[in-house]
Amino acid sequence: MSQVHAYCRVSTTDQDATMQVEDIRKKFPNAVIHEEKASASSRDGRPKLELLLSVLREGDKLVVWKLDRLARNTLELLQIKDEIAEKGAGLVVLDMDIDTSTASGKCFLQMLAVFAEFETNLRKERQMAGIQQAKAEGKYKGRPVSLDKDAIGEMLADGATHSAIAKKLGISTKSVQRVRREIEDRTKIDGRGTSTAEARQLERKPLDH
Repeated sequence: MSQVHAYCRVSTTDQDATMQVEDIRKKFPNAVIHEEKASASSRDGRPKLELLLSVLREGDKLVVWKLDRLARNTLELLQIKDEIAEKGAGLVVLDMDIDTSTASGKCFLQMLAVFAEFETNLRKERQMAGIQQAKAEGKYKGRPVSLDKDAIGEMLADGATHSAIAKKLGISTKSVQRVRREIEDRTKIDGRGTSTAEARQLERKPLDH
C-alpha cells in the first residue's frame, strides 16, 4: 500500500514546523510527518531526509511545503528528484502545486534541469572568458604545479643542481630550494654529522686507494 511522507524542515533558529505541517495536513491528512531541525547547507547534516529517501517505496509520495525545504539549489533538487523517481515514488511541492507523478509536474522539473545545465555552461563560459582576458594581460598563472618532493630529494641526493631539477620537473629553482630546506629540516643526522641524503651521495662515490 502506497504511503504519503511529508518532510518538514526548519532551520536551527526557527521555533517549529507547525505551519508546514498544518498546510500539508489540509491536503494529505494521513501523511506521515518527518520533522527535521537543520540548516540547508548540506545533505550530510540532514539524516532524517536521508533516512526518508531510503525508505520510499513504489507508489509513495514525498511532500514538501516549499522547494527550499528540500534542496538548497537546483542541482541538489534534481538529484533528490532522481533518487525519488528511481524508487518509483513521486515528489509533491505544495506551494507550487507540483506533482511529479503527473505529466505537468514532470515537465516542470525537466525545465529546471535545462535551466540548471544552462547556468552551469554559462558559468564555465564566463570562467574561460576571464582566463583568456587574464592571459592577454599577462596575469594568468594557471593551476599551481604540484611538487614531487620524493623525486626532488632523489635528484638532490644524486648531486643534481637546482636549475637542472627545476628544468626537468618544470618548476622554479625557488621551489627546489624550499623542498631542500624541508628535507634538511626533517633529515636525521648520522654520527658523523652527515645528513641521510649526503650520506647516500657519499656511499655512491668510489673510495680512493
